[in-house]
Amino acid sequence: MEHSISLLFYIRKSKTTKEGLAPVYVRITVNGNRIDQSLQKFVLVARWDAAAGRVKGNNPEAKELNTFLDAIRAKALKMEREMVQDGVCITLESFREKWFGVHDRPRMLLEIFQEHNNQVTALIGKEFAKATLTRFNTSKDHVSAFLQWKYKIRDIDINRLNFEFVSDYEFWLRTQKNCGHNTTLKYIADLRKVINTCIRKRWLVRDPFIGFKMTRHEVDKDFLTDEELQTIFSKDFETDRLNQVRDVFIFSCFTGLAYADVQKLKRTEVARGIEGDYWVFTKRQKTETASRIPLLPVPLQIIEKYKDHPACINSGKILPIPSNQKMNAYLKEIANISKIHKNLTFHIARHTFATTVTLSNGVPMESVSKMLGHKNLKTTQHYAKILDRKVSDDMKLLREKFTAKENLNKQSKSIG
Repeated sequence: MEHSISLLFYIRKSKTTKEGLAPVYVRITVNGNRIDQSLQKFVLVARWDAAAGRVKGNNPEAKELNTFLDAIRAKALKMEREMVQDGVCITLESFREKWFGVHDRPRMLLEIFQEHNNQVTALIGKEFAKATLTRFNTSKDHVSAFLQWKYKIRDIDINRLNFEFVSDYEFWLRTQKNCGHNTTLKYIADLRKVINTCIRKRWLVRDPFIGFKMTRHEVDKDFLTDEELQTIFSKDFETDRLNQVRDVFIFSCFTGLAYADVQKLKRTEVARGIEGDYWVFTKRQKTETASRIPLLPVPLQIIEKYKDHPACINSGKILPIPSNQKMNAYLKEIANISKIHKNLTFHIARHTFATTVTLSNGVPMESVSKMLGHKNLKTTQHYAKILDRKVSDDMKLLREKFTAKENLNKQSKSIG
């Protein structure tokens, strides 16, 4: 934010003593607003140069007072430089506090961001997942790098934040970090969450996001078709490692559970539900919402297959699962061997459950949403893409109804 600071030294003739001495004052003008202060120095009115703001002459007294005035000017310039380097918004109030030694520190963005992240850390396992903390830490690092890039400062006073700051940060994410549209939107949303906290606590009078708009781009979520799912399911891989990863992936395809939820799924969370069938009764790690899923034959077979696996017995978990990173690396191997030309990741299993396994087989959207553990139907609509085949089947039934009705009308006319 631009600012202006100027100094003027002057004397107050109205306070001249009997000896002809007038007090010397300094006027500091910050962004058009003034601070006037007595310097507790006196000078003969006749010896004062009003135009230069200095004492006339080269005698020791004049030199001493002029040196003092130079020191005052240097102090003001030094304070201005320090405030700029520290990212403090220079206003009349902030400069006055620094000038008079009032130690009411400005609220700095990265400090507040770190306090927010510390709170997230304390709530891991209660309200937040570790992945959420990782994202917020990355967001804070991005803001820090942006401040260095744009302003060459370590932190910034939140009062300096405005529309330009937010807009420039978006530009930086896109150009310097090469973030896609939706990824940029996520980092902007993280910053906005911290700023909203400042507004609610009344640390900020105005919202820097006013006028800033960014809408999420819809992305076609990849999933496996019936044929691709069957190819992977029936494939016998040469290593136990790939067979095990395939089984975990297929289990997710038929339950809709995300990696974090399969990884933590315990044997005690599988129990008999309505009509005596086995169900999964768990909570999603990401949202803490309940997820209840009737188990189809395929996941039941996989559970049975690993019931005596040492890792499952020791941990009480349903399946033995490597890290998410290893899972995704092995899934790429599986895709290559199975000649499936898609970027196969574990999350595709969740999309496959929503589309190929459930919606395309006539399961209502509301039921799919419940099993996925979504809080609202709109979230499910982002995941679930109705297949062209399902649309074709629905229209085929409608076509048959119209054809049957038309034939009935023709029969009626021929009889009449």
